[in-house]
Amino acid sequence: MTNASAMLTALGDPTRQSIVDALSREPLAVGELARVLPISRPAVSQHLKVLKDVGLVLDRQEGTRRLYRVDPDALAEVRRHLDAFWERSLAAFEHRTRSEEDHSDRHDQHDPGDPA
Repeated sequence: MTNASAMLTALGDPTRQSIVDALSREPLAVGELARVLPISRPAVSQHLKVLKDVGLVLDRQEGTRRLYRVDPDALAEVRRHLDAFWERSLAAFEHRTRSEEDHSDRHDQHDPGDPA
């Protein structure tokens, strides 16, 4: 599994999506996240661990608090992965459409000696 795939897997959880969304606005501590989410501080910590393990979230000590923030480089990696996926999908769609058009054109043409 690529790192971008691991990040997308981690983001498959709605709570982790909410955490990333909150952290994309500003760095926050566990307690601050727990206040805005419908889960406990230990649950927030567990979700942050998953996000940190895949590289989506960074942390730093600030006084007695540990602040978490989204890693913009990680989000750029996810974006590149999704862009490449989108490009491959569009290319496959275009190829399929052209193949069907070519098949339809060949099917619509009839033999000039055919009285049809």
